[in-house]
Amino acid sequence: MIRSTIFALLTSVAAGLAAPQAVNAQEGKPAVTTGTKTAPMPSKTGYLPINGVNYYYEIRGEGEPLLLLHGGLGSIDMFGPVMPILAKGRAVIAVDLQGHGRTALGDRPLSMEALGDDMAALVKALGHEQLDVIGYSFGGAIAFRMAVQHPQAVRRLVIASICFARDGFYPEILEAQSHVGAGMAEMMKPTPMYQSYAAIAPKVEDFPRLLDAMGALMARPYDWSEDVKTLKMPVMLVYGDSDMFRPEHMVKFYQLLGGGLRDAGWGRETMSQNRLAILPDLTHYEMFSAPVLAETVLPFLNGKSGAKSWAEQVAK
Repeated sequence: MIRSTIFALLTSVAAGLAAPQAVNAQEGKPAVTTGTKTAPMPSKTGYLPINGVNYYYEIRGEGEPLLLLHGGLGSIDMFGPVMPILAKGRAVIAVDLQGHGRTALGDRPLSMEALGDDMAALVKALGHEQLDVIGYSFGGAIAFRMAVQHPQAVRRLVIASICFARDGFYPEILEAQSHVGAGMAEMMKPTPMYQSYAAIAPKVEDFPRLLDAMGALMARPYDWSEDVKTLKMPVMLVYGDSDMFRPEHMVKFYQLLGGGLRDAGWGRETMSQNRLAILPDLTHYEMFSAPVLAETVLPFLNGKSGAKSWAEQVAK
């Protein structure tokens, strides 16, 4: 049971990485595709040295800037199915996080706080004082830390499938996380996850070290409930209805943001600026590749609502 849960945890990105896509490992310019839809080719790619880590990034599309952060043991490419939707009206800045994709692990330990600082420095280096941010899972936690530590840099924040405290996970997930480490590297070699990593990683031999680093990161206790209360920008939480977190934790997260505490009123006069979306028929392991994720968050990021009041409907 534990072995299968660990495997499920570590292969959370396998579906997305196995989606049709072409990757040029030499140039680092993937042509992300999904069915008949193709995301724009990157208008800019490169590396930026930030706090001792040489981050690979790509920029796709035009419009308001949007920072996109992937999940653990994944890369930019895991967003293949949603990238065409996001890049249609946005300049999407996608980053391979420390030790992931085309960004080398290096010798610095993985830290959510340090990575949050890195992302703020990276977007500033690209010429942005403020932008919108979407982060999923590992990337969601980094997006959260960025917003807490550098609130002036984040206009609107979407965090998908994260918990504000470690006890938000189901117990079996915590048990599985405790076993993640280099000893699993050989078992992972036949998976799309490892194969995709090996195709683009600057040092393929670092994969066992990455598993050790991720295992150590997941073992650290944390409770960010007080940090949640400091966020002033609009925040949207997104989960699958079959995610790896307890539903009551999702609701508590929303309440800490000031949402879900009272009725919004006929004219939305007491409605929170923040949002909670629990998407049906989704697990943690396909959230990042579900088009409904992009379709759900874009109205929020654009400061719009698809809902009309009863009075507006009658006025027609």
